[in-house]
Amino acid sequence: MMVLKEKEITALKDLQTQEQTCIEKYGKYSREAKDPVLKDLFQTLQKKEQKHYDSLEQVITGEVPQCDCNDSDGKDYNPTATYMSMDNSEDKQSDCFLATDCIATEKLVSGEYNTDVFIFSDAKIRKLLADIQIEEQNHAEMLFKYKTVNAMA
Repeated sequence: MMVLKEKEITALKDLQTQEQTCIEKYGKYSREAKDPVLKDLFQTLQKKEQKHYDSLEQVITGEVPQCDCNDSDGKDYNPTATYMSMDNSEDKQSDCFLATDCIATEKLVSGEYNTDVFIFSDAKIRKLLADIQIEEQNHAEMLFKYKTVNAMA
């Protein structure tokens, strides 16, 4: 069984706090979003953040889960447009705010993984954290594509 250093456990718990915030934010924002496409995106991302949280919990308890290096979610995401470019409704403005706020959160979380990966001596943990960081970047790309297709970017 793997034994983690105190600094490593602290980093993992800090990352879990970030993931928990994302889980809660995506849940809240999926209820607030007006556009069903955005609601679905938030629900999808909420599930992915829960998977990240669970993976970190496995590491804390001594097991490093397999990572799938999923780097295609962002490039494969093709949302349909709900809002037109001339639409300046309150719903569009509200959904734009939610998506923009989540992009900022994803950038923050991605940066945390980028920094924290260097704390760990175990190559499997570093690979897992690097994989999660890529997935966080994918989340931001998906949100940006949503904004672009809806004339919000």
